[in-house]
Parts: sequence; C-alpha cells; structure tokens
Amino acid sequence: MAERPTETDGAWTRLRRLTAARIGLARSGASLATAPLLEFRLAHARARDAVHEPLDEARLVADLGGLGLPVRAVMSAADRHTYLMRPDLGRRLAPDSEAALRKDAGQYDVAIVICDGLSARAVQMHAQAVLAELLPALRKQSVHVAQLVVTRHGRVAIGDAIAALLGADCAAVLIGERPGLTAPDSMGAYLTWRPSPRTTDADRNCVSNIRPDGIGYADAAAKIAFLLGAIRARQLSGVQLKDDSDRLLSSPPA
Repeated sequence: MAERPTETDGAWTRLRRLTAARIGLARSGASLATAPLLEFRLAHARARDAVHEPLDEARLVADLGGLGLPVRAVMSAADRHTYLMRPDLGRRLAPDSEAALRKDAGQYDVAIVICDGLSARAVQMHAQAVLAELLPALRKQSVHVAQLVVTRHGRVAIGDAIAALLGADCAAVLIGERPGLTAPDSMGAYLTWRPSPRTTDADRNCVSNIRPDGIGYADAAAKIAFLLGAIRARQLSGVQLKDDSDRLLSSPPA
C-alpha cells in the first residue's frame, strides 16, 4: 500500500519549483532511493563529458563571423590532455599563434577572447548570443574593439597575453566554466584593465553563470558593457572597482 503524501512532501514539492538544486531527495533506508541516485550519476557523467568535449572551432568561428568583426582562431601552448594537467600552459599562447596576433597589433579599447575553458559546450552555445547583444552596446559607447579571438585550450589568463599583443587596454574573456551537476554549460566573463604578467585574479571582474537558466544573454551583455565602461572610466578593475551594475541596471528609467 502506497504511503500518503505528508505535509512535508508538499513543502518540498513547492520548493523544488524554485530551484534546480537537489533538495528533499527520496531515501531508501539510510541511502538515496534509486531514481535520485541514477539522476545524480547521470548529471555527474554529463559534467565529466563537458570537460572533455572538444570545441567545434570552425562552427564557432562561422557563428561569430556575422557579428561585423574579423575573427581569428588561435590556441594555447597545451593540447586538451595537457591542458587539464598543466593549467600554466593554458595561460600561454602557442608560438605560431603569438606570432600571428603580433601582426594584428593596433590601438584598441577592448580585446574580446572566447575560450573553451572547462566547458567548450558553454561558449559553443552562448558566446555568439551574448556578443550579439554586447557589441552594439559597446559601439554606442564608442568602444574600439579588436578582432574576436577564439582560443582553444585556454585559461582565463591567456586573455592577458592576447590583449597585450593586440594593443588593447582591456581584456574581456568569455570562457566555459567548470561544469556543475546542474549546469554543464555555464559561461563566465572575466574583465581586466591593462593586463600584464603580474595580473592576478584579484585584478579581474567576473560575470558568472551566463546561460538561459542563469544570467540571460541580454542581462549578461548589459552587465559586461556597464563594467567595461566603469573600468575604462576609472582605469582599474578587480577588487578596487565596486560593481554597482546590479543596482543601476535594475533601477527604473528616470
């Protein structure tokens, strides 16, 4: 005979509608019931697969090609297997990529770098949509944006080297974040003023969890554009820059 739902069961059901987190999971004795255990293992497998999934570079370059800027594909000093074992190599460009970017040097306000990071799927799915919102906003601010640079096997700090080579004041890196059990396709944006070999994570501003079920494309683009404007105006980034974007972007127009 099936047990009657309790008042507690109803409360968990209502809470589950508000979050993708695993809460109030059914149990069998001291262990998880079979259904939530299998769902957990499936989510874990998807997260592991996302780490190893290769970037479809040609497709991404084609997707970005319609945004009105040149697109160059480069790679770090690591292959995929080495990338996971040697984060330092993911922060450096391969010699031929470095030489190619040096030829494109100019004077730019922002260099936008798109990296596969730990989830190629994230940038494959979300980078074009965010940039389609972001680039028009930057043009309204008269921001001079360098060519878009798609980077395989890159870590966040590889944007420092790319911005320096292109002659850009700011680096804006869109990168696949470490996959989670509810989000194997989350993308982050890391913004840095005048990056150099001495730049640390404390010198960066981050917009995290960019995806339809997290920070949507339009909101992410607005936040990135706001932060880039503040970074350029104050000529600093990271912990020294107070991020007022949530308060200001949510304020009704005067």
